[in-house]
Amino acid sequence: MSKASRARRAAERESFVLRPFEGLASECDLVAMREIVPAATAPLKLTGEYADRTVTACTVLPLALPCLTRSDGSVLVALQTQVSAGDASRQVAAALLAALSIEPGATPTDVGITPDTPPLQKLIDPAVPLEVTVHDGFEFWVENPDEMTEEVKQSLEQANSAAPPTARLTSVPAAYWSDEGERAWVRWVMSHEEYPLLNALARLHAARVDAIGDGTKYVGAFRCHGLLAPVWEVPKGAPAEEFEAGVTAFQARLDEALANTEPLTAVERRARDGLASRQLTIR
Repeated sequence: MSKASRARRAAERESFVLRPFEGLASECDLVAMREIVPAATAPLKLTGEYADRTVTACTVLPLALPCLTRSDGSVLVALQTQVSAGDASRQVAAALLAALSIEPGATPTDVGITPDTPPLQKLIDPAVPLEVTVHDGFEFWVENPDEMTEEVKQSLEQANSAAPPTARLTSVPAAYWSDEGERAWVRWVMSHEEYPLLNALARLHAARVDAIGDGTKYVGAFRCHGLLAPVWEVPKGAPAEEFEAGVTAFQARLDEALANTEPLTAVERRARDGLASRQLTIR
């Protein structure tokens, strides 16, 4: 292994950041695109020397590539890759910088974090919210659809068939519905600190007001990149828009519970312990 490769490996091992996208207006959507959404894109507004470049963040690219540069010079950078670094923000930034530095139409061959790699927060305007578009499939991979070969078409069809139908709810940030065959879910990445949020969820669970509509059931939460993402099982066959009113009402109840500074009751403490025991952590 070369000296440069060893330096990159060391940088990736030593750079763990609990909330890698903290400080970005769309932290929760970035986490969702990295962990739970199969096919989505969002334009990035770059700053500094690359402010004039067209860059789009996406969930995943063909062959799990970290990035690619199209023939017109525009860049796609993936949030989901086969390699997971301790700092997801710098991992995405490294791929972005690699794609920006090569000729149009080329694919970077050496993408890795170095001691000099900045976080993504240094490359994009942190105050600009993402405009996330959820896609039915991965056609956004293809630069010229009319020029697809049969091999590319087959590969695209295979990828599309593996992606469950998914939609982003519009009434609250970073909540996503998906129909995964036998069951359907709403997953909602939230920006609140973990322990106050868990306490608030426990209050609602103990009071039996943690549903987001008829037939829905709160089933727990998972941790991802320092945030909690509550999960509800929802009725099969019901479209995403049927849960807009429910998540809006839940948000109001959650805000009230978060503002409650009274100690948890015995029932609420038991509810919190039960919820905490069902949490999973995704890195």
